Amino acid sequence: MLNGQWSMCHAQFKTDRLVMIGRSALYFEDYVLSIQYFNQAISAKPYLYEPWFYRGVAKYYLDDFAGAEADCSEAIRRNPYVVGMYELRGLCRIQQKKYSDAIRDYNQALRYDPENQSLWHNRVLCHINEKDYDTALLQLDTILTRWSKHAPAYAMQAEVYILQKDTTKAIAALDKSLEVDPYDGNLWSQRAVISLSRKEWKESEEYLSKAIHLQPKQATNYINRALARFNQNNLRGTMADYDTALDLDPNNFLGHYNRGLLRAQVGDDNRAILDFDFVLNLEPNNLMALFNRALLLENTGNLRGAIRDYTKVIEEFPNFWFGLQHRASCYRRIGMTKQAEADEFRILKAQMDKRYLGRQPRLSKEQMRKRSDLDIEKYNQLAVADEQEMEHEYQSEYRGRVQNRKVALDYLPMYALSYELEQSQVKQYIAFDRQVEAYNAKEGRQRPLHIVNNHPALGEQDTKKYFAYIDTLSRQIDQERQVRRAASLLFKRALAYSVIQNFDAAIEDLSSYLQIDSVSSLAYWQRAACQSKLNAFNASQGTDVRMKTANVLSDLTEAIRYSESAYLYYNRGNVYVQRNDFAHAIEDYSHAISLDGNLAEAYYNRGLARIADKQQAEGISDLSKAGELGLYTAYSIIKKYQKQ
Repeated sequence: MLNGQWSMCHAQFKTDRLVMIGRSALYFEDYVLSIQYFNQAISAKPYLYEPWFYRGVAKYYLDDFAGAEADCSEAIRRNPYVVGMYELRGLCRIQQKKYSDAIRDYNQALRYDPENQSLWHNRVLCHINEKDYDTALLQLDTILTRWSKHAPAYAMQAEVYILQKDTTKAIAALDKSLEVDPYDGNLWSQRAVISLSRKEWKESEEYLSKAIHLQPKQATNYINRALARFNQNNLRGTMADYDTALDLDPNNFLGHYNRGLLRAQVGDDNRAILDFDFVLNLEPNNLMALFNRALLLENTGNLRGAIRDYTKVIEEFPNFWFGLQHRASCYRRIGMTKQAEADEFRILKAQMDKRYLGRQPRLSKEQMRKRSDLDIEKYNQLAVADEQEMEHEYQSEYRGRVQNRKVALDYLPMYALSYELEQSQVKQYIAFDRQVEAYNAKEGRQRPLHIVNNHPALGEQDTKKYFAYIDTLSRQIDQERQVRRAASLLFKRALAYSVIQNFDAAIEDLSSYLQIDSVSSLAYWQRAACQSKLNAFNASQGTDVRMKTANVLSDLTEAIRYSESAYLYYNRGNVYVQRNDFAHAIEDYSHAISLDGNLAEAYYNRGLARIADKQQAEGISDLSKAGELGLYTAYSIIKKYQKQ
């Protein structure tokens, strides 16, 4: 009986540990690896809901929304009282446009958590997508009664009014939203959309400028402001906005098409052709773009190319007389008189039938066509989106990165030992350490060690190979009778565990190894790196990790005692930063730089530490050096602090 109880407890412990390791991998965004752990937990205990749910979370981040929905459903069958599972399944269904199913999930979740604002918010958006505007407005009234300062609710109210063609009420709702939260760029964008629809060009430009100030990376805002500027005869500003939009979103159709028209208008024919080439790569059968390119090819002397494009357009629009006239002119210029006369005869016949329109209208700010409008006579009108759709901002802890706890300034992570090598952010920089090279010469011929500070995510096949390798090492350890050889195998297994993010097991093996070889700098180094990773995950779960952080500091100090290395000082600097001990952190980063003057991460982190320690000028200087060495993210931080 006791043996049976022990076996059950052991199985439960093993499953709990698999789930915890899987959640750790999930936290570090290694989604494929986390799925492998949750698979094992499900195989061992298929009646537990947590492995199903967390596997669903991993699939959601991998954009496998159908798979994530199925896993959430399995989790709900096992425990129907966890709000987060309905919330995640609702998001998965939204991604598949199954809005009515998502509404049912939110209804159920709100039964258990009626004060959850995010659930109310998302349910309203689902009703809007279902075109159930009356229900959406009723629920918005409830939201605004409970949370009168919830600015997005007024914005959603405005969207419903716009969809109901009531712009007066929409403006009132948006103005209220902006009164509550004037720092939401999406709200200014929505206000601008209404002004654009009413041809209030000056006001829409002002609103879009405010939106761009708050959200400078949104290409759509620049596209819309270009439209407003064009209608105020500000061609220079229009072109600048299209250029910026295409820097941010190089595949933007409207940006390339409209910039091509503008370039053609100002005589920049060759660059206009490049824009229309790009449009035609995106949409090879876009006849408007084909005809515009044909005109430009004719202007630049590529008459055969122009004839090719004119012919494709005329095949679709045989009565497009302006196109026939241009093709006839091209035929004459290259000596194809027979074909030219055939086109001219068709035009003459049309003139006699009073069906001829042979004039070329200029690009007019009064005329714009919807993108879906296929009237070839409108070939020279700026294209606008069919519907200026509102960006729906679904609220959830599952949006964005898993951690969702990132601060504005992120210190770069520790260096650790790994069998897997990822390209460094620092170009042409290869991490080198004498003791690692010595280890590789002796033990690492088949699996050399690398020094990395960014672990690559593993694919499914690589993950399975590491699990198999660990099984092989475990058998060898069990059979080995010589202590030194067993220790070597333990170290290798610890590194393999590190790669698959089983940090507990890695720490256990490294601790056993250090009982045999208590002066191994590499073992102290790796144990510190594993414990630091484990601390990051545990802290995200609300655990107090101060004692464990002290252990990391102790291990790094021991590692430095037996082997001075730039990476060890850099790592210890990171630990001091975690403890807000910036003076010691700066000292260690400086020591790391003295040992390796090309260690960009040390300059970067020292720069952040100096800024935190009120040494702004010195910090900016360090960040500048980090940028010079290839860490280009440093420049955005420099810009921020120089403005201050």
